[in-house]
Amino acid sequence: MPRIIASLVGAAFVFVLAIALFGTAKTAIQEPAAESAEHVFHLHPEDIGLPSNGFFGKFDNQQLQRGFQVYKEVCSACHSLKYVAFRDLSKIGYTDPEIKAIANQWVIEQPSVNPETGEAATRKNVASDHFPSPFANEVAARAANNNALPPDLSLMSKARHDGSNYIHALLTGYRAQPAALIKEFPGAKTPEGLHYNPYFANLNIAMPPPLTSDGQVTYSDGTKATKDQMARDVAAFLTWTAEPNLNARHAAGVAAGIFLLIFCFLAWGAYQNVWRDVKH
Repeated sequence: MPRIIASLVGAAFVFVLAIALFGTAKTAIQEPAAESAEHVFHLHPEDIGLPSNGFFGKFDNQQLQRGFQVYKEVCSACHSLKYVAFRDLSKIGYTDPEIKAIANQWVIEQPSVNPETGEAATRKNVASDHFPSPFANEVAARAANNNALPPDLSLMSKARHDGSNYIHALLTGYRAQPAALIKEFPGAKTPEGLHYNPYFANLNIAMPPPLTSDGQVTYSDGTKATKDQMARDVAAFLTWTAEPNLNARHAAGVAAGIFLLIFCFLAWGAYQNVWRDVKH
């Protein structure tokens, strides 16, 4: 008897669940949700064709150094790079003396403690240090940025869909809010203190345009620093910070592919040799 009652209760539960699921599906088909401004006016980034793209892609160290310069002179005032150490810059072509100089001259110093007084202090960066945060804590970061928290950029190209293309599109995508958007969605006007950017998820971003004009950075290799070029370079650099071993991974993949081809050829030859006298 208890087993029958349990079966009936289970059947009733399944029946009610089926009715609810049917009702939900029917409502979704007959009364679809109205389109929002984000769905209509959101744009998807275009492929900027970085050298690191594809199975055989490799980082261009010269471009990565330009991207680091953009990060240093433009982005580092607000955004941290906490998973990258100064000594990691050796992987993109900087020498040890250059790395020591970069660390020593970095504007933000490392938080420390005065050994004599025990009070909070700072010290110069050394090559083994990670890039310091421009703010002491989250409260200070929000206070300096209209209550918006600037994200760490170490893994940004992995944290966002189509990472490097998204970063480039976001940096170059600031524009005036289209009149068609206000006409179709009167309540979607960009709020005070925010900036319209169709590549951002909800179209309105707290970060002001970081790249404001051509020549904002002077490249040491003579490359013309247009806004598009600076955005490409920093996107490439942030792709490297998120995956610094990409070159080695791609090389290992190519070597593994070649090995498998040779192995398949040898296996086929062994098969032909072992079974050559057998009649099929």
